[in-house]
Parts: sequence; C-alpha cells; structure tokens
Amino acid sequence: MENLTAERRHHRAERAGTIGAELSARDIIAVAVTWVDTSGITRVKAVPVQRFPHAAAWGVGAAPVFDAFLLDDSILTEHFAGGPTGDLRLYPDLDRVTVLAALPGWAWAPADRYTQSGTAHPRDSRLLLRRLVDEFGVDGWTLRTAIEFEWNVSRPDPGDPDRFRPATTAPAYGMARLGELSGYLRDVVSLLRDSGVAVEQIHPEYEQGQFELSVAASDPVRTADTAVLVREVIRAAGTAHGLRSVFGPMAAADVVGNGGHIHLSLWREGVNQMSGGSGPFGITTAGQGFAAGVLEHLPALLALGCPSVASYLRLRPSAWAGAYRCWGLENREAALRYISGSVGEHEHAGNIEVKAFDSAANPYLALAGLLAAGRAGIHGEAVLPEPVAGDPDRLAPETRAARGIDPLPGSLADAVAAFESDAVLGAALGAELVDTIAAVRRGEIALFADATPEQITAASRWRY
Repeated sequence: MENLTAERRHHRAERAGTIGAELSARDIIAVAVTWVDTSGITRVKAVPVQRFPHAAAWGVGAAPVFDAFLLDDSILTEHFAGGPTGDLRLYPDLDRVTVLAALPGWAWAPADRYTQSGTAHPRDSRLLLRRLVDEFGVDGWTLRTAIEFEWNVSRPDPGDPDRFRPATTAPAYGMARLGELSGYLRDVVSLLRDSGVAVEQIHPEYEQGQFELSVAASDPVRTADTAVLVREVIRAAGTAHGLRSVFGPMAAADVVGNGGHIHLSLWREGVNQMSGGSGPFGITTAGQGFAAGVLEHLPALLALGCPSVASYLRLRPSAWAGAYRCWGLENREAALRYISGSVGEHEHAGNIEVKAFDSAANPYLALAGLLAAGRAGIHGEAVLPEPVAGDPDRLAPETRAARGIDPLPGSLADAVAAFESDAVLGAALGAELVDTIAAVRRGEIALFADATPEQITAASRWRY
C-alpha cells in the first residue's frame, strides 16, 4: 500500500464508499477484516458497511499482542510482542473485498497491518510476502502458486462435541463417499464459485471423512488470501449441514493427517521455467535453481510450513507426507515432487509441489519462506541432486546416506533450530519476525511438553 498521505486516505475512503454502497445494495451488513497470526490461526475484526470508508482510510485497531498468541489463545507475555502496550491498524485490501456467499450478510477482506504512524508493521506476514514478490519481480521473475486443501468432515457427537467422528466411513477416494455427502460437497463448490474462487478439482481423500480441493494457480499474495477465504467458506458450508471441519494436521492421533501442499512454478516473460529446458525432466537452469533452493532450505522452512507440534505426528515416512529431504518425478513420498503434466501440456503444467507442509501453516509465511529459499537458489545457481524414485524409507540407511537423502526434522524443536540458523530466511524475514516466530514455536513446544499424541491432537484439532 502506498504511503498513507492525506490524499491517499481520501482516495481510499471514496473508493470504500463506492464499494460499501455496492455491498449495501446486496444486503451486506458488515465486512470481516482478517489477518493470520504467527500460529496460523485466522483472526478477525469486523466493521459495519457504513463504517467501511473510515476503516479503509484510517484502519481498524488491533493490538500487536496477536503476534504472540499460541494456538490455545494463551499469550507469550514474556516476549516483547506479547505485552499490553501499543496498537496497530488493519487496512482492508480494497482489491480483495469479497461477498461471502456462505455467510449471508457478510463480506470479507484481508488486511495489511500498519503502525499508527503509517509505517508497515515489521511482523505482518502479508506485507512481508508482498515485499518479497515485488523484489522478485525486479529480477524479472514471477511465481504461479496454489495451495491444496485437505480437511476432515466430522458429525458432532452429542455426548462429546469435540470428539472427531467421521461424517462418512465410505472407502477412500470412493464414489460412495461423495454420494453420502453430495449435498454438502455441492454447496462447497457452488459457494466457492459464488465467492470468486476457481475450483479445479474436489475428491474424497484417503482418510475417513477426508476430502481434498484444488484451486487455480495465481500470484503468491492472492494464493495466500484465497487460502483464508476457502477455509472459511468450507467451514461455513459444513456448519449449514450440521458438520464440523477439521483443518488441523491431525483429526485423530492414528490417521494420516491433513497436508497443505504448495505448488510453485517459476516464470519469466510468459515462459514456464519448470519445463522446456535442458535440466532433469526438462527443467530450465533457473527452474532447477529455484527448486534446489527450496530443497536446500527445507529443514528450516518446516518452522513455517509445519508450525505445530501436531505437524510432526503427520510428518512420518511411508504416509505420503514427504518426510525425507529429496525430490522425484511424480514421487508422492518425496518432500519435493516434480509434476510434469501430460505430454502436450508440459509448458503450462510443469511445477514443483512441496509435500511436507500442512494445513496449520500461515500461508503468507509459508509462501514467503519458499520464495526466499527459491530466489537464493537461483542466485546461487543451485543444482538439484539425483531424483529419487519410490519410497526413500525403503532404501538402506547407507544408501540414503551416500545419496544425501536426509530425514526432515522429526520435531518442531529441531525445525526451529534449523530455522534460526538459516541466514537466507533470516535476511528475508528480518530479525524481529524470526525471533517472534521462534518464540511462538517454543511456546507451543512447552505447552505440549508432557502431552500424549492423543492430547496434542485433541488440543489442536479444531483450532485452524
């Protein structure tokens, strides 16, 4: 957002007034203004439509303390971000105001957080991502990104409302599962369409009551915004059908869990760098550098993409979670899967999929980290190692060691240690944000220090 001069504030108020009039004509009463906190939870302040022009010009007040919230809403009061002093302003993105078809009477807009003096808040993840995208564009590069959504659908148990009870036990990927919940799934697709989301695919997934939805690729900031929107639409559609949605990494301690896979393709002057080159499977030199950069920094990136203690109940071998730092062509056990697409569409479809990330991630932070790592790989002319075919866990340990196929961090503590020592991510995110992320992660580690997998799952199941 431009500097908040008097002229700029006036312009935003006028534009918001026009938007507000259009919303009122559609019986919209209020606008939900959201941001995603360090723990990956979407927080909100809402304003009536009549107040929207003032909110656009002067922002909506919100305390900096949200940066220090843990997933259970406890606050790290000993951290500088967790004190009672100070205030920020939430400025709704007027280009992203969306009528929420799933919540009659409501519209939504993602927010950028600024200080009261009008400067960017250094711990705002959306502003961080936009800055990195802009810097990347100066180099002549663009990214096309998309996030897959996996979630479990639960039918509330009157005796224990917080227990996970699969809404369907029909077979994995089975048509019977779609048939049992066809009305609900119809509403998910139609409500997303009416909210401006381009759905490309929806299907039953492996675990009981689990589904997956894919949306069209876009620029990273829009991708992260869409991730927030999609989740709330799905949640609202479930509520209307008497169902609850689990977006946490684990619906129960003994399931495979919910991934939040991120797809990325690198482009320059309209040409996809993930195909048409001389590298492995046709990746260009730049495309290979980007992918290799992501792979190199993946242990540290887990502090952003697998940010919960529950994440490491999911991130295990032979569960299609990508528990080893390796890559391969269409290999769903590799942390980085290269997708070529069918013959005839390679130039459009080629992309890499980060399998290890899950649905607890703040999408702005996750994409910012991936962009920073990939950019470093391009600048350093990084090269991918030999691709892996099949399940790396089935290779002999000495074979994995010889090929440099390392297991990813097996705990949040290990991921945080890698994150804090990563100079590339540190430079991109800044010392203040790195410190806050690490403190919040350690706060969650302490929260679950003596908890069993069942207790961890129960405490995190409904939080996202």
